[in-house]
Amino acid sequence: MKKYLGGVLAVALGSTLLFSCGPTERKLPIYGERSPVEREVDGKKVVDTIYHTIPNFSFLNQDSTTITQDFFEDKIYVTNFFFTHCPSICPTMQRNLLKAYEKYKGNDKIVFLSHSIDFKYDQPSVLKDYATKLGVDDDHWQFVTGSKADIYGIAEKYMVYTKEDANAPGGYDHQGYLVIIDPEKRIRGAYDGTNDEQVKQFLEDLDVILAEYK
Repeated sequence: MKKYLGGVLAVALGSTLLFSCGPTERKLPIYGERSPVEREVDGKKVVDTIYHTIPNFSFLNQDSTTITQDFFEDKIYVTNFFFTHCPSICPTMQRNLLKAYEKYKGNDKIVFLSHSIDFKYDQPSVLKDYATKLGVDDDHWQFVTGSKADIYGIAEKYMVYTKEDANAPGGYDHQGYLVIIDPEKRIRGAYDGTNDEQVKQFLEDLDVILAEYK
């Protein structure tokens, strides 16, 4: 059964707000499926928790360069799904993500990754023009494209709904979440990029996770 952030967002935000009321040294929760694994340490049985993680990937970015998870090694990153000619939620979502990009510009601990779900039109040259117009002038924000199977497949791993739909505005249906991934490839937060209150929480939570991995 596929699980998307639409089904867990309320729980996620509730947990985040709950953690927000705690001490200054709070940590963000970890989302996704998890399973216990038993192992033996010094003759004693201990149980570890294996968390949902983002698998390896390979996409082509706005500079026609292949981007893999090696680029994000030891970094926190924020990911989302969009397309350049989106007439609905994307402009607002990307403007709000730009706030985070500008806030942390020059901070090598955090980067950004936007996947285009329009695998037909959004080729690297289109993504490059889009990034330039948005004001992105370094490699801290990657805009990537790939095959339909690869882009839509990785969206499921981030628990974000994406679909090619002729009846949707622009021909694609998708969720506008900004998803925080930690250096261990785990989902640590998800926020509606079109909602001012959730974007405010998102910016605050980036400070929290940066403090965790300082």
